[in-house]
Order: sequence, then C-alpha cells, then structure tokens
Amino acid sequence: MLTSKQRAYLRGIASTYETIYQVGKGGVTEAMCRDIEAALTKRELIKLKVLDNSGWTAREAADAIAEQTGADVVQVIGNKFVLFKRNEKEPVIENIPKAK
Repeated sequence: MLTSKQRAYLRGIASTYETIYQVGKGGVTEAMCRDIEAALTKRELIKLKVLDNSGWTAREAADAIAEQTGADVVQVIGNKFVLFKRNEKEPVIENIPKAK
C-alpha cells in the first residue's frame, strides 16, 4: 500500500511516461496480466490505457490488473491509469519517500 507522498512522487515520474499497454475488447486476460507483470518487474512503473470499445472503465481495469499482478494503483485519470510494483531485487526507481 502506497502513502500519499509516495503516490504523488510516482505520479510525477509517470507524467512523462508513454502508454505501453491497452485494454481492448478482450478485456483483462491472464496472458495480458502476465505480460504486464513482466513489464512491472523490469520497469516498476507503467502507464496503461483503456480503449472506448472495451466495456471496462479505467478504474475497473486498474483494480483487476493490480489484484492479479500484486501491483498498486498509483493514479486513474480519464481512460488512463498507472501501476507500480516494487522490484526488491533490482530497484529501478530511486528516492521513493519512505512509509512510516
């Protein structure tokens, strides 16, 4: 679980990121979640988009993917959302504020 300071820090970093995955007509699938989990292991922070024809809201997709991958939802705005999952072995993002 992220604190508000951690979430704000990660939102700032994610603002410059490009969307790397899209949730389309097929919705959230296991194969997609495996790919997203691999991306989270490598990058720690990723931005995703929900297409209009998917039938999912960004919040629904974010919550479903976060639950299946063990990630935290950092932000949901419009049809985009950001996920974070810390890589304990090889951290990519440094200087994240500490949780109390």
